[in-house]
Amino acid sequence: MTFGFAPSAATSISSSSGSASRLARMLEPSEWAAAGIPLLSNPREVVSGLHSRHRPTPATAVIAVLDHEERLAASASFARRSVAADGWEFRNALLAHLRRVIPHDLRRRTPVRTAVLLYCRDGDERWTEEDGAWMWGLRDACTLHGLRCGAYITLTRGGWQVLGEGRGGRQPSSDSRPTALGDVNSELDALTPRSAGGAAEPLRRTAAR
Repeated sequence: MTFGFAPSAATSISSSSGSASRLARMLEPSEWAAAGIPLLSNPREVVSGLHSRHRPTPATAVIAVLDHEERLAASASFARRSVAADGWEFRNALLAHLRRVIPHDLRRRTPVRTAVLLYCRDGDERWTEEDGAWMWGLRDACTLHGLRCGAYITLTRGGWQVLGEGRGGRQPSSDSRPTALGDVNSELDALTPRSAGGAAEPLRRTAAR
């Protein structure tokens, strides 16, 4: 005779509720596109600059703050904890690193600086629930730190992709060697993006890591 325990109704309800809560803390691509996220003037330059400064590997997030001229004010990188994809957890991690590298702008009536997130991961450029959780976390962290919510960018073996915009390129990628900071601008002409981007001021300021 075999003895065992069946999960109680309360346990099942709790587990179901937890899963539903995590699903609520993520954004679909259509929701992200409808949120009015400001476009980067030159995403290739932003991605190349952050890749050179932080050298991300899969499961690494890079949060960066840009001023109104799209110059880098501060940035930080960190490895994702091995927990379920949850926007609340991601929000807390992003907010903690923002607080370490740059003062908040909560006293301003309207945000003047924009936070963008570059996430290096495995897989291809297609949206995942993990991406949706990062999007939710970025939007919420920006609100709590007085920043505008900017682009969410994935970095995979196939290259980089600005989710919700359809802009991307083959270099840099998750397994490419970082370009020296002084060579970023000279390398831009060699990049082959999936769609064109406009011109912008270069990233001039040193990042806080």
